[in-house]
Amino acid sequence: MDAFEYTSAPAKVIFGSGTIAKLPAILEELGLRRPLLLSTPGQIKQAENVKTLLNGRVSGLFSEAAMHTPVEVTERAIRFAESSKADSVLSIGGGSTIGLGKAVCFRIGLTHITIPTTYAGSEVTPILGETSGGVKSTRSDPKVLPRVVIYDVNLTMTLPISTSSTSGINAIAHAVEALYAQKSNPIIDMLAKEGVKSLAIALPQMVEDPTSLRARSDALYGAWLCGTCLGGVGMSLHHKLCHTLGGSFNLPHAETHTIILPHALAYNAPQISKALKMLAEALPDSNGDAVKGLNQLLDKLKVERSLKKLGFKEDDINKAADLAVAKPYWNPREVKRDAIRELIRRAWAGEEARCDL
Repeated sequence: MDAFEYTSAPAKVIFGSGTIAKLPAILEELGLRRPLLLSTPGQIKQAENVKTLLNGRVSGLFSEAAMHTPVEVTERAIRFAESSKADSVLSIGGGSTIGLGKAVCFRIGLTHITIPTTYAGSEVTPILGETSGGVKSTRSDPKVLPRVVIYDVNLTMTLPISTSSTSGINAIAHAVEALYAQKSNPIIDMLAKEGVKSLAIALPQMVEDPTSLRARSDALYGAWLCGTCLGGVGMSLHHKLCHTLGGSFNLPHAETHTIILPHALAYNAPQISKALKMLAEALPDSNGDAVKGLNQLLDKLKVERSLKKLGFKEDDINKAADLAVAKPYWNPREVKRDAIRELIRRAWAGEEARCDL
């Protein structure tokens, strides 16, 4: 076996149904008395339910979490936390809320407890992506990781199928890039295959039966594993493209990941034979072809495949390609501007991914 390095995430993870009921005991165990609740404007009710569970013992509720973690929102949240004398942060929601919690706690040193309600996976990565002036940048630091993650399957039961599907593919993207990462290792490979397999089976089952507790549980489990993969290695072309499209053109996060993933995989295909083999084994109906298996999974989920439908303009393809290659970064295949432009064009047009770039 080749030599490798593996760093495990230090967060405490609690997984199951009804696990949110353990929150008061967790706060007591950590000696926390004044948590600040974070949510998006659309998830205030869930945050209020947490407040009720804690008998109102919170420092306040900040409900302005937004896509791509705008720095100006983080600064407002910090002022709110300091003025309310919060001693910790409780984020409940998807990647937007968790990202805000990570940004706040990283800056002012508060303990972060997070309760994910989607399959974004941000809760188990040390990666913080933030947007300022129309540009999204990322940093990776162990201090970004939340202290405790509470996975409660019951909180995902009402997540719309369209959101569930794109959020699940977003999670799969973490594992896909982990399989061909510069610092990949056999532990991450094992987690990635299991995570992709769990989600690839569970997501179509959820489309057929949105009320299936087993499918929802398997999807949340898969998302946890996939997020852990990304936190343990790093990012390359796929995430770079998605951060460019999201941060600079304000495209929705999970939907953009869903559209770009098969194209990024196809672009890198000539240099990632080992990763393709593992993915093909994890994706049903792939018949040994990982790109085909991913295309078929997206067809089963009936998700949007076109950036054009998300509001991305054809006139912006060149700008996006320029931004995507502006700063050098590691990728298994050399990143060439003309090929990247064609990748983005195919994603804009909603074409199926194919390995001829």
